[in-house]
Formats: sequence, C-alpha cells, structure tokens
Amino acid sequence: LQGMALILLSAGFDTTANMLALGTFALLQNPEQLAALRADPALTDMAVEELLRYLTVAKQFLRTALEDVELGGQTVKAGTTIILSYNTANRDPERFADPHVLDLRRRDGGHLAFGHGIHQCLGQQLARVELRVALPALLNHFPTLRLAVPAEEVALRPETADIYGVKSLPVTWDV
Repeated sequence: LQGMALILLSAGFDTTANMLALGTFALLQNPEQLAALRADPALTDMAVEELLRYLTVAKQFLRTALEDVELGGQTVKAGTTIILSYNTANRDPERFADPHVLDLRRRDGGHLAFGHGIHQCLGQQLARVELRVALPALLNHFPTLRLAVPAEEVALRPETADIYGVKSLPVTWDV
C-alpha cells in the first residue's frame, strides 16, 4: 500500500503539474473560455475534462496485440506492437465536434487522456481532484492573471518528451 501510494504521488506529479500549467496557458489563450469558467464555477468539472481532452499530456503508448484484432478497417496481427496516440485520438473529428477547439461546455466526453481498459491510469481520480481544486484556486486568487509574453514565445517541451507541457509559463497580474 505504501509503495502504491508513493507511485501514485510521484508518477502523478509530473503529469498533473504539466496539465495545470498547460491548462492555464490554454485558458489564457482563450479568454472567452477563461471568462466562462470564472463566471460559472459549476463549469469546473466539465472544464477539467475538456482540458484533459484538448491537451492530453501523455501523448502515446506502445501496446502489443495479444490476438488478431480489427482496428480502423485494418487487421493487427497477434504479437504486433503498435503506437497508440492518445492526443490524436482526442482530436478525432469522427468522435468530437470541432476537435481542435477548446470548448469548456463540450458534452461529448469520453477522452483517452488517462488511457482505456486495463491500461487506464490508476491515479486518474486523484489527478482530476487536483485539477478541480487547483484551477479555480489559481484563477480566483489571481483574477487578472495574464501572459507576460506573447503566446508564441512560451516555450513548450520538445515533441520527443514523454510528457507534454510548457517549459515555463511567464505570467503577470495586477496587484
């Protein structure tokens, strides 16, 4: 139990910290969505789910087929290893209306930010709680929070990083 708790807290730190920073960046880039969240705290749960879908920080995983399986009209033979791209799946236009748009009121849930099936993230509920508490706390404590540099100057982690996120997020606010 102690080992499991340690893994949940340590393995979940990098992903949740990056999700919080990246989610804040996305909200600051979408002022109408940020205003909607600030105006309606009841929107927080939906906002967290949409940010998880829109930003998927854990990008891809390798999986090996245990048996022949049909996937997207193709047969994946038993023993074949494939790469699952969660961030691409979460932007699938056949699954999500306007998938490249951040919409905190989106109702077509079912994202794969935490994986699926037996490979679903064990700490997903902890991550959700952390985001549901941290985002409103940050936004309420700093009501004038804004980017301190143009959005295109915010450095993102390289595409080769296991966890997607910002390297740093320069912000400012009125005192």
